[in-house]
Amino acid sequence: MMRSSNPYLNDESFGFGTTESRMTLEGVANKTMLLLGICVVTATFSWITMINNPGLGTILFFLGVIGSLVAAISMYFINKEYAVYVGPIYAALEGLVLGPISGIFETMYSGIILQAVALTFGLFLIMLVIYRARLIKPTENFRIAIASAMGAVFMIYMVSFILAIATPYQIPYIHGNGIVGIGFSLVVIGIASLTFVMDFDFIEKGVEQGAPKHLEWYAAFGLMITLVWLYLELLRLLSKLRSR
Repeated sequence: MMRSSNPYLNDESFGFGTTESRMTLEGVANKTMLLLGICVVTATFSWITMINNPGLGTILFFLGVIGSLVAAISMYFINKEYAVYVGPIYAALEGLVLGPISGIFETMYSGIILQAVALTFGLFLIMLVIYRARLIKPTENFRIAIASAMGAVFMIYMVSFILAIATPYQIPYIHGNGIVGIGFSLVVIGIASLTFVMDFDFIEKGVEQGAPKHLEWYAAFGLMITLVWLYLELLRLLSKLRSR
């Protein structure tokens, strides 16, 4: 039936045919903005803490890394009704991670946070317009291609992370500011952006087919993950461009 390349937004997530109040596009948008607001607040707090108390700031950072990962994984398996609790918790913990990361990039490249945020929401709106204009059709083959590409990117990052902590070696070129590194970042940003098309389609059809109201939180949670991913990739790309 309906599918999304975002693993948190798939057919099994929605309990169609129930009698409770239904999901709306406005409800998903409002809850997405709320989660983003929570993330911004904790990100600001985390970065200020890192500046004034590096020891506590480091603890909060690693708490955010572990906690957000646990929250993301658990949300994939538990009852989706708990998204109303897990979603805000994830947003708060993710903010603890994004604060120091964003702060470090901003210290190195003044103005880069504003650029990354603007580009993130700019791409979000562009993909929304493209989706509404039906310029890209979220077919089954397209969904499979995006999901496969996401899996490939995840594997590359996992291998890169393992090499970084276990060996003195690293996957060559993709983290550098050369043509290959910039090209790789552009490809990943393209994949993240195209994921929005699948997510918009899934949410729209969920609304049309009467998905339960509580799944607005679950849909917002999925969109939040994609937005954070896109933001981080844009930070990486901008830093590569400005370090040339």
